[in-house]
Amino acid sequence: MTRTALIVVDIQNDYFPGGKWPLAGADAAADNAAKVIQAARNAGDLVVYIRHEAGSDDAPFFAPGSDGAQLHPKVARQEHEAEVLKHFPNSFRETGLQALLEDKGIEQLVIIGAMSHMCIDATARAAADLGYKVKVIHDACASRDLEFDGATVPAAHVHAAFMSALGFAYAEVISTDTHLG
Repeated sequence: MTRTALIVVDIQNDYFPGGKWPLAGADAAADNAAKVIQAARNAGDLVVYIRHEAGSDDAPFFAPGSDGAQLHPKVARQEHEAEVLKHFPNSFRETGLQALLEDKGIEQLVIIGAMSHMCIDATARAAADLGYKVKVIHDACASRDLEFDGATVPAAHVHAAFMSALGFAYAEVISTDTHLG
């Protein structure tokens, strides 16, 4: 096994068309994520799936035990691959992720998933603060429109703003093709 881990963050059913919180470009991001996952498996990298469940049944999405909180079939986890359950945007907060990575001698993280402006941002920043070398595969991540001060911010702009901020100081931000090339 290498010293690299692929962290697959929250690629779950509620983020796809028909789900409770669909993201712009979720299918395209998941298609790229599947390529990155397969490459990580082929390289012998540790693959860790992060799955978010909300704290209550009346949450707007990712209700505990719901179909929407399950991993999306495009990125199906293999039986031997780890799954970490989280309840906060930061995948390290109150989970066993850091202990798992330390146990495996991991030094570099490749991060993919959703949402760019929440869990990807929080996880990438935390990983960098913990001393990991971080890569984010931008086109294997997805976001959604947000609102600020009465204006709608399109998902593409939200995604670009967060990727540019991560690329400024926290991570190498690259495309799937560049990562695989």
